[in-house]
Amino acid sequence: SYYLSLTEHPYSHLIDTLNDGVKFFNPQKLNDPRYGKLPLSIRVLLEAAIRKCDGFYVKEEDVQNYLDWQEQQNVAEVPFPPSRVLLQDFTGIPAMVDLAAMRDALVKHGVDPYRVNPVCPTDLIVDHSLQIDFSKCQGAPRSSSSSTPAPVSSAPGSGPRQPPRGGGAHCGAARGSCGKGSCSDPPASPGKHPPAVQQIENSPLLCPFHLQPVSEQLTRWFPFGGCPEKFNVNVVPPDVGAVHQVNLEHLCRVVHVSDGLVYPDSVVGTDSHTTMINGLGVLGWGVGGIEAEAVMLGQPVALTLPQVVGCKLEGSINPLTTSIDVVLGITKHLRQANIAGRFVEFFGPGVSQLSVPDRTTIANMCPEYNATVSFFPIDQVTLKHFNKTNFSQEKLELLESYMKAVNLFRTYEDSEEDPVYSEVIEIQLSSFIPYVSGPKRPQDRVAVSDMKVDFHSCLKEKVGFKGFHVAPDRLQTQVPFQHAGQEYQLAHGSLVIAAVISCTNNCNPSVMLAAGLLAKKAVEAGLGVKPYIRTSLAPGTGMVTQYLNTSGVLPFLSQLGFEVIGYGCATCVGNTAPLPEGVADAIKQGNLVACGVLSGNRHFEGRLFNCVSANYLASPPLVVAYAIAGTVDIDFEKEPLGVTPEGKEVFLRDVWPSREEVQQMEEDTVVSSIFQELNSRMEKGNALWSNLECPETAVFPWDQKSTYIRQPAFFHKLSKEVQPPRSIEHAHALLFLGNKVTTDHISPAGSISRVSAAAKYLLSKRLTPREFNSYGARRGNDAVMTRGTFASIKLMNRFIGKSGPKTLHIPSGQTLDVFEAAERYQREGIPLIILAGKDYGSGSSRDWVAKGPCLLGVRAIIAESFQKLHQTQLLGMGILPLSFLPGQTADSLELSGKEKFSISLPEELALGHALTVQTSEGKSFGVTALIDSEMDLIYYRHGGLLPYVARTMI
Repeated sequence: SYYLSLTEHPYSHLIDTLNDGVKFFNPQKLNDPRYGKLPLSIRVLLEAAIRKCDGFYVKEEDVQNYLDWQEQQNVAEVPFPPSRVLLQDFTGIPAMVDLAAMRDALVKHGVDPYRVNPVCPTDLIVDHSLQIDFSKCQGAPRSSSSSTPAPVSSAPGSGPRQPPRGGGAHCGAARGSCGKGSCSDPPASPGKHPPAVQQIENSPLLCPFHLQPVSEQLTRWFPFGGCPEKFNVNVVPPDVGAVHQVNLEHLCRVVHVSDGLVYPDSVVGTDSHTTMINGLGVLGWGVGGIEAEAVMLGQPVALTLPQVVGCKLEGSINPLTTSIDVVLGITKHLRQANIAGRFVEFFGPGVSQLSVPDRTTIANMCPEYNATVSFFPIDQVTLKHFNKTNFSQEKLELLESYMKAVNLFRTYEDSEEDPVYSEVIEIQLSSFIPYVSGPKRPQDRVAVSDMKVDFHSCLKEKVGFKGFHVAPDRLQTQVPFQHAGQEYQLAHGSLVIAAVISCTNNCNPSVMLAAGLLAKKAVEAGLGVKPYIRTSLAPGTGMVTQYLNTSGVLPFLSQLGFEVIGYGCATCVGNTAPLPEGVADAIKQGNLVACGVLSGNRHFEGRLFNCVSANYLASPPLVVAYAIAGTVDIDFEKEPLGVTPEGKEVFLRDVWPSREEVQQMEEDTVVSSIFQELNSRMEKGNALWSNLECPETAVFPWDQKSTYIRQPAFFHKLSKEVQPPRSIEHAHALLFLGNKVTTDHISPAGSISRVSAAAKYLLSKRLTPREFNSYGARRGNDAVMTRGTFASIKLMNRFIGKSGPKTLHIPSGQTLDVFEAAERYQREGIPLIILAGKDYGSGSSRDWVAKGPCLLGVRAIIAESFQKLHQTQLLGMGILPLSFLPGQTADSLELSGKEKFSISLPEELALGHALTVQTSEGKSFGVTALIDSEMDLIYYRHGGLLPYVARTMI
């Protein structure tokens, strides 16, 4: 049994009791001096190992390895049983699909399908991702009394949105326009919503303002309806809030009380932003969907005992520096420190200057410097924050007494309390000044004061991570164009998209309020934003809209075009309508380096729009500032932000809000109201969601006509007995890739191109291009996702010599879509490998980055290095990650990629096994099997994690 009774527990002697009679395992009763020197994040892992020690998944030697962390870090393989699992719609849907398919597999083997049921508490939050179909709907009504204006957007994976209040708006210029302009239809009655439209494939849609037919899919249902409730999963329905905010503001327990035991909260989630929770003193990180499924079904996470880097914060924050500047500054320091795969734990006197929203923002950027977590232990600042939220006094007293009893509470006055860390990095908070990040990568930071000079340098540099190589005679190119009856000009650096995105900033009221205050001051000064710029505001949660509205700044943001479009990921994952034709044509005509500025944490080249080459990350107030300026080619110190109708020059310093103004507004408007609002939404629920039908069956009734949900092929050939790994004989390379191949390249989440393999499949199902939706929304359909694997337009395949989702079918010499080539190889019975360079698989965690290659027939990937999480995901799908030996690369070995490759696998494959690759050209070279843990080895022997879990149940 995974759970042992307290009387037979091997560590029953550690059980202690708080004043109110609640029991807990107290590691301090070990009387081991090593415990007091452990990083607090390791203490959380140790407590979980002690509590869940059952002699099978978690053994006493694992507990000893945690205690002996100083010697065993980066060596010992240990299990971690988290307290709960967090799913969001994009990755939660395929997880539910996999579990449903696993039930089918168990039925075929005569096993009770109800055995496939989460035993670890699991939450599925439906609101995560939005697709923006409308922009700047002129005249859209505003309700000063409404704290959550209805978004004009569609939400892949979420329920239908209520259309805005009132009527009479103009939508003639929006994508999906009904073409009616200012409609003559009478508006809806004041205070009432027009009837919601349920979208069914191939059915007409109505304009949300006029209820006239439009050509775009506006509302989209979460494909599973209410069916996740057939599993032990708590489902948070649409219109409550985005997953990360719901996790922070509602699901976060900090401490659990279950079966008379109190213990720390901890979580693994199917999203890279799960790390935000570490800002609250809750240990958690993102994992792939298949790892999350294993935890849901009772298995612990297997990890190498991590090194923990202590990040000591000292000094004072400059009053003009936003929390985003601090975040990007810390990100740069930690990225340069090469801390990939390690824990980061913050300490030092500077930590107490950071509010909890500051901490969660810093923790959210954890994936950008490749750490596993960025942990802020519980301290007085955290307790003060909880006191303003929805924690009862009784819960606060329990939390404080428990944390102090097990020595998980931190103060920073006495340095003698500081743990021993693997390494200590010191950061001076006073050194941070306003920065942006770009134009292609988040790690390339540029001081705002240097932006103009740096952008000019990027224009001239050769094409690379920063350069665009614009010819000298083209640097001053200007292209006139018409928009809405007026003439404008675009040049290099012209801004065409400005978006305040949810993921990094919605948890930090100060920067959102700063953006609102800047907008207010700018509007009052007579400034505006050019109408062709795609502006949007996706706050991530209705609570942000509430405090922006309550503080009185929301109308000013709206007046500049930053209208609330909904809650969830939007622009940063490419879910924005195409640019106006005149803008796109002007960019192409002049071959201009057009720009986007957003406040998210993802902005790779071409991710926002194909024709927008330069994209910068910036704080929300800077996004608004650049939108007003209309260009990134500006020196804010010397050049005015704009000119008023009266001809007065207005500089950024004239409208930039002071730190005192922002803090006062935050104190007056935010405080506990955002948590009260969320609780109200949770209690109210969603009637449309609740009324969805759910069939009363143990197995899922697959709809053969559905193009969103399809039974995946992972269990079609599942045998009861484990087959030893087969050697890879005479394989061809499907792709020959370079460095920094990201998860975006492997499994793009944006819109489905009309000329892609996935489009051909959807067309065969009689869908029109407007109904294609995005890859993210169709993650429950393996046919679409397999065809979308390596479908990125920015994929650089050395077989082709230019970017695009194409490859060479080596036997025939034909250039084909990657899917079509893989399909032909499978028909010919030829196994496949992939050749790659450094950092293969970096970026956001997505389960299809491993599932897709698996279904394409890829057996192994040979690269110079892998992103650690992706390496684990590959093994979880039965794909063998192999690394070249140190100092060797495909080029140094003079591989063309067109050879045939054979890899002999021993029956008893071991951790870090050295293997030899033979080519058809007579060459041989050594590689290392990147299998770091016993659980990874077990998964690979079974052909992946999913077959392993199914077999254990069979």
